[in-house]
Amino acid sequence: MGAVVKKGWEQYMLQLQLHPLRTKAITAGVLAGISDSVAQKLSGIPRLQLRRLLLKVLFGFAYGGPFGHFLHKLLEIIFKGKKDSKTVAKKVLLEQMTSSPWNNFLFLIYYGLIVERRPWPQVKDKVKKDYPSVQLTSWMVRKTISSLFWPAVGWVNHRYMPLQFRVIFHSFVACCWGIFLNLRARTKALPK
Repeated sequence: MGAVVKKGWEQYMLQLQLHPLRTKAITAGVLAGISDSVAQKLSGIPRLQLRRLLLKVLFGFAYGGPFGHFLHKLLEIIFKGKKDSKTVAKKVLLEQMTSSPWNNFLFLIYYGLIVERRPWPQVKDKVKKDYPSVQLTSWMVRKTISSLFWPAVGWVNHRYMPLQFRVIFHSFVACCWGIFLNLRARTKALPK
């Protein structure tokens, strides 16, 4: 079993080196699918909703992985690859003030319009109602005393992760965050 895992990891690393964007997109899609499968199970959905699952995989593959790939490359260019504490703090702050709000906003809109097939006025009202608490929660997990969630993830990512692993690390954490967002965004289906 260990040899199979080792061989799989080596192949994954090779693909990451040869085709970084594609590998990160596929990884983000797979992790988005895992996240949604778990969220469906936890929310009591008796049978896996395949359409919803595939749309979440599509979101991770077409948006999450590529966005993260280019964001981290851009941050490396802006900050010239530095990893000192002051520079990492600036990267985290920039990321948290720009991409974090954008990603949460876009996800809530995508989920309402595409996944739930809700009309725009309902989606707009739901985003207006839920977005502030979703964004604040992404900055701070309220159940722990002053723990900062995504800023802490960003700090670890920028400080300790090599560039080629940042999207993967972020996607893994986002898998867990996605469970939260799925449960938060989930509403009862509209009557047909």
